[in-house]
Amino acid sequence: MNKKLRQELLGMAERDQEARRAIAPDGGPGADPDSEEAMRMCQVDDVNTARMREIIAEHGWPGRSLVGEDGADAAWLLVQHADAEREFQKHCLGLMTEAVGAGEARADLLAYLTDRVLVGEGELQRYGTQLHRVDGKWAPFALADEEQVDQRRAAVGLGPLADYVAGANEGQA
Repeated sequence: MNKKLRQELLGMAERDQEARRAIAPDGGPGADPDSEEAMRMCQVDDVNTARMREIIAEHGWPGRSLVGEDGADAAWLLVQHADAEREFQKHCLGLMTEAVGAGEARADLLAYLTDRVLVGEGELQRYGTQLHRVDGKWAPFALADEEQVDQRRAAVGLGPLADYVAGANEGQA
């Protein structure tokens, strides 16, 4: 295991989360996108994304055997928040798909990244992981084959969509 890289990824993920907590400390919908906190979050995301590009160019997807479970989860989080670089996210989606197949990454987190990329491209999500506010409540963005969503979620280790949305609306998602 590359302990130095693991620590770097964990530190980057902590900065990511600190920036997000500054925007919505209560887990609410967040601040005005033009606020100082939101701009700071974008700066953190840009720095993290640039470094993730370097890490992936050097090591490939940073999976469990390279950086441990928590390091691999941190890598996912950083790519999940690389929305300003959708093509990079799509590239990482392919790498992470291979990593899940090899037991190097978590299938549930791959579902989140899959939906993030789909929603970002204006397409229907598969797992219902991406939410937005509708009349003051969290609701999933539009779904492909909505009748089968809970089966797809179960296949990757996620609970029922209704429970996920209820948890989000109770501040627990």
